[in-house]
Amino acid sequence: MSSAPAARSGGLDPFSRRTLLGATGLALAATLAACGRSSPVASSSDPFTSGAAGRLRIGAIPDQDPEILARLYGTVADAMSDGLGLDVGYEPVTDYAAAVSLFRTGDLDLVWFGGLTGVQARLQTPGATPIAQRDIDEAFHSVFVVNAATGLAPSDDLTALAGLRFTYGSETSTSGRLMPAYFLERAGVDPQGFPGGPGFSGSHDATLALVASGTYQAGVLNEQVWESRSEEGAVPPSVVRYARTPAYHDYHWLLGPAAVDRLGDDLPDRLTGWFTALSADDPADAEVLDLFGAGAFLETEASNYDQIETIGRDLGLVS
Repeated sequence: MSSAPAARSGGLDPFSRRTLLGATGLALAATLAACGRSSPVASSSDPFTSGAAGRLRIGAIPDQDPEILARLYGTVADAMSDGLGLDVGYEPVTDYAAAVSLFRTGDLDLVWFGGLTGVQARLQTPGATPIAQRDIDEAFHSVFVVNAATGLAPSDDLTALAGLRFTYGSETSTSGRLMPAYFLERAGVDPQGFPGGPGFSGSHDATLALVASGTYQAGVLNEQVWESRSEEGAVPPSVVRYARTPAYHDYHWLLGPAAVDRLGDDLPDRLTGWFTALSADDPADAEVLDLFGAGAFLETEASNYDQIETIGRDLGLVS
């Protein structure tokens, strides 16, 4: 999701460092997120209930390294607090399902979801309101990657992937599973029929690492993450960008009804207004936009994700 560069450490290559982060990710995310909060958590052992009456609690699907997510959403929390005069805090979650569940129960107020998790959360939470999407989410893409040892050169022929060990990202990732599976099926490839069954890495960074190592011969990830890691020089020569999917709507901010009850009926309009007013000409705004890999945020609506809902139902991921 974010194009934010991760900090480099010591003599570890990027993928070894990410493996270590996987083992310590939750603790690291919690620590860094606390540093990025706009105000300290009130005295309570439960961050989701601390200062709940006046705090806007934001979250996000954990689709990248915890370090990147903590930097991104800590910055957003601070900027939103300054811009709207609200107490805003970022709360990291463990997985995609937890983000949906905590949004449904009202423990998270405003969440950055992928297309599928946004549909799931909205259908499970009557009164949930889509707030904004990035300009790039109007026409988002996934990219299929292969290990160079396969001998495959970039191509539009997805059928060549059918006999390879293949991994998706999270099981409920829009760009790492849902839409790639849809486009594979359209190309005549059984999206579940890979040798040994498909893998599920859990995140876009993990997919890239597994293909780079040869654990899987091929995989699919969010195009924005691919481009960001390529710009950082973090993609080794063992990974080849094979194919790009057609465009689809994807990530967006979703606001829960409990936050409106607590913070006012004008909250949806205030939030949409704040996001859509972010300007690359303002240094503080530009930092937020850059971390999201966006030129701007746009208004969005539930109907933009109708295709994702239909495909999700077909795959049994939306009920």
